[in-house]
Amino acid sequence: MHFALDQAQTEFGRTVDRMLGGADTPRAVRAWARGQHAPGRAVWDRLAGAGVTSLAVPEAYGGVGPLPVELGVAYVAAGRHAVPGPLAETAAAAVLLAALAGDGAARAGRAAADWLPRIAGGRALVTLAAADAGPYALDADAADAVLAVEGEELRLAPGHGPVQPSFDPARRLARPLPGGEPLARGPAVAAAAAHAADWAAFATAALALGTGLTLVERTAAYAGQRTQFGRPIGSFQAVKHRLADALIGLEFARPLLYGAAVALTSKPAADARKEVAAAKVAAGEAAYTAARTALQLHGALGYTDEYDLSLWIRKARALRSAWGSPSICRARVLAP
Repeated sequence: MHFALDQAQTEFGRTVDRMLGGADTPRAVRAWARGQHAPGRAVWDRLAGAGVTSLAVPEAYGGVGPLPVELGVAYVAAGRHAVPGPLAETAAAAVLLAALAGDGAARAGRAAADWLPRIAGGRALVTLAAADAGPYALDADAADAVLAVEGEELRLAPGHGPVQPSFDPARRLARPLPGGEPLARGPAVAAAAAHAADWAAFATAALALGTGLTLVERTAAYAGQRTQFGRPIGSFQAVKHRLADALIGLEFARPLLYGAAVALTSKPAADARKEVAAAKVAAGEAAYTAARTALQLHGALGYTDEYDLSLWIRKARALRSAWGSPSICRARVLAP
């Protein structure tokens, strides 16, 4: 199957990219890592103004979705600019609440009516703790709500525990507190949570792809400026090969990403999960390769926290494992 973004989708991605280009996201990321969320919330306001926060929310709740292709386009742009916050988790939470409300769970229906319009309008950040993401919820200290899935139960957690250190300081992890309001129970919760986890993995893959693209672009620009033996290092064959290999990996991941986007709304759940897993492992590994290439070609300057490129290098490593490690994703692709 041949798939290509149409003109409207391409222009939407460019619009989000240009908008984020003027948002000073490195400053927002550094503030977010210190627990200061106002600059990051200002970036989210920009995303809301562009319609990004409404893409996973059904029209019945004030959104325009679910539109996974457009969400992938927007999240690639968000990854390019290292936007902080629970982007994948908020989208997955919207998918989860909408699915359970559609199954007739009364409390989930009330929660959907309460939270989904706020998510669509960018007025609420919601994070999600589920088996596919481990015991922690991302950025629970910044979120307006923490949803926790445990087996066949979905609950609205009453808060979160201490924030744990992460390889990426801007990805702040905390365990949801026990108790809280139960929203739904039963087999429908497990099925809806699995579908929401696929959306989270897909969104994470899009963020990883955007992160890797920025790493390659900035490293290529640096290689054209840094000189050694009187020549730009970008003229050396070994440097060209490293950058080319990193870019090829990212470009190979791109069609898998958008193929997975189509699968999320057009294929059975098991088939869609395989395609999402393929996109996730391809994008995650390609971004990680780009991060290692950037680190080496910058002469390990990525270890310097004051250097902005370190924000993308750290993020690429964290996104590689978020919502499905490479080994887990490969196992899903190969599962009968």
